Amino acid sequence: MPDASSEIAQRNLSRDIALLSDTVREAGALGLSMFRTELRTWTKGASSPVSEADIAVNDLIRARLLAVTPDYGWLSEESADDSSRLGKDLVWIIDPIDGTRGYLAGREDWCVSAALVAGSAPLLAAVFAPATGEFFFAARGRGATLNGAVLSAAAGIALDISRIAGPKPLVEGLGLASSTAAPYPRIGSLALRLCRVADRRLDAAFAGGQSRDWDLAAADLIVHEANGRLTTLAGDAIVYNRPEVTHGVLVAAGRDRHAHIVERFQNRSV
Repeated sequence: MPDASSEIAQRNLSRDIALLSDTVREAGALGLSMFRTELRTWTKGASSPVSEADIAVNDLIRARLLAVTPDYGWLSEESADDSSRLGKDLVWIIDPIDGTRGYLAGREDWCVSAALVAGSAPLLAAVFAPATGEFFFAARGRGATLNGAVLSAAAGIALDISRIAGPKPLVEGLGLASSTAAPYPRIGSLALRLCRVADRRLDAAFAGGQSRDWDLAAADLIVHEANGRLTTLAGDAIVYNRPEVTHGVLVAAGRDRHAHIVERFQNRSV
């Protein structure tokens, strides 16, 4: 006979899957309603743009999620960090609008990115690009989908510069032979760039240094559940919900190609 705690955990997981999916869709609709309109904007830190849309979407997500899960922790790009999250078993990690520069420029390469992290690893993930109607979703051990279709990262180890995205020095660091093919165009949203590995539009994607938990957590699980990996260039997994939420250079690809890329970087002469 299953124990009560397992039944409760399973019931909560099913609830949280529905809650996350519904909330991210609603948040995406709000972001889309404000897209390509006149918005109040400002800069935080050295050069990071913020708009009233980022804040509105953040506030909607926080209200919807924490109304149902008040005991869960919270970490968002657009909220003051609260160290109480470090003592929580379950933490929502949110980027209300990933790719704000593109959003403000009227480009479609932005998304809502949200994950539920259990311990130090993602348990649930949703990445929604409302301008293109793409809804990525994943649950640990249950696979990843795009608009309901099952995802699987491209197999093999071949490296084609036209199917690799990320900062130019990292792409060039693969030491590929010169080609007439141009590198894949830059994708403003890091979460979307990584999800393009899961849906096979990219063979590999890099994240430069200074990415944060909220840029990565949802896409990490989506890539993983699509039979891919997202790690450091040394092959180390990303650990979430630590006091320091900033990460170094990362690479995502299908499992075999990922191992091949990590090996190339490890063997590269300095």
